[in-house]
Amino acid sequence: MLEITPLTADDPPRIAQAFAAIGWDKPEAQFARYLDEQTADDRPVLVARLDGEFAGYVTVMWVPQYAPFREAGIPEIQDFNVLPQFRRRGIGTALMDAAEALIATRSATAGIGVGLYPDYGPAQRLYVLRGYLPDGRGIAWNAIPVTPMQEVMVDDDLALFFTRELISDAE
Repeated sequence: MLEITPLTADDPPRIAQAFAAIGWDKPEAQFARYLDEQTADDRPVLVARLDGEFAGYVTVMWVPQYAPFREAGIPEIQDFNVLPQFRRRGIGTALMDAAEALIATRSATAGIGVGLYPDYGPAQRLYVLRGYLPDGRGIAWNAIPVTPMQEVMVDDDLALFFTRELISDAE
């Protein structure tokens, strides 16, 4: 059975251990910080468990670093991850549904950024299939729009930002 709940105090070491087991750098301190941010109502964290086993998570930043979203009051879905062994089971869809439902309590629009190298290909496709459209501002690095001829590192901080109108879902 799939269960999606807020991050709890017991989760940070378990989540960090699950990612360490597959060679991903997601330290316990990151999830401890997320717990603090969740407690402060800055960043809700939704955790997916399949039959009690950690499967993935997603966060929502109510006030994102990306200025166009921040200035427009658009919450941003961030740090969306499903462990590889749990993919293609509807867990990512369930997490995105839960994040969008949470955002819809405060905003008619959801925002999301996605990396640009091949590891992000499945996420790029998922967001388009869910109805997300590029925000029309081009790429950004570290949440700052890139200008023509500017050189940037192609890393996890190079992203294209998308939005989706949620209000039409309720109609």
